[in-house]
Amino acid sequence: MPQLPPPYTDLLSEVLITQDELQARIQELGAQISQDYAGQDLVLICILRGGVMFLTDLVRHISTPHMMDFMAVSSYGAGARESSGQVRITMDLSMDIAGRNVLLVEDIVDSGNTIASVLALLQARQPASLKVCSLLDKPELRQTEVSIDYTGFVIPTKFVFGYGLDLDEYYRNLPFIGVVDTAKYKPTE
Repeated sequence: MPQLPPPYTDLLSEVLITQDELQARIQELGAQISQDYAGQDLVLICILRGGVMFLTDLVRHISTPHMMDFMAVSSYGAGARESSGQVRITMDLSMDIAGRNVLLVEDIVDSGNTIASVLALLQARQPASLKVCSLLDKPELRQTEVSIDYTGFVIPTKFVFGYGLDLDEYYRNLPFIGVVDTAKYKPTE
């Protein structure tokens, strides 16, 4: 039986973005997306698993009729703080996006490698338009330039978790974005 992780409070050095700050910004993003896509066909594609909480809150604020689909992409190993650069699609879309306006919903963009690979794959499927909405952006870590059309928060280069972002697959349920106390955190193998 796997060992349970310590309480998140033992690993938290600070709350970077509060629940209220998250929800206020997500409401603003939803209003902007609604305005920008008014009267248009829209498909939101969520990158699993980290983007799910963001997507579910975001769609509550998008008034434009839209569809949703999901992809699972892997570029991090257990306990990894940075992308490995090796991107694998572990679950693909269930719908055809040719001729559709697509908005890719992501939890965080740091190196840009993962999102660039996903964008190339989706662009090859000939959508009418393809844009990115990311809750968090760490531009200081960028290795591959990517355009983020809708950004929730630009954050410093800190190891974060909560609100969909995991720490060894735990703590996605936290209603805020926290910073990991790296002196106390020991990744699982």
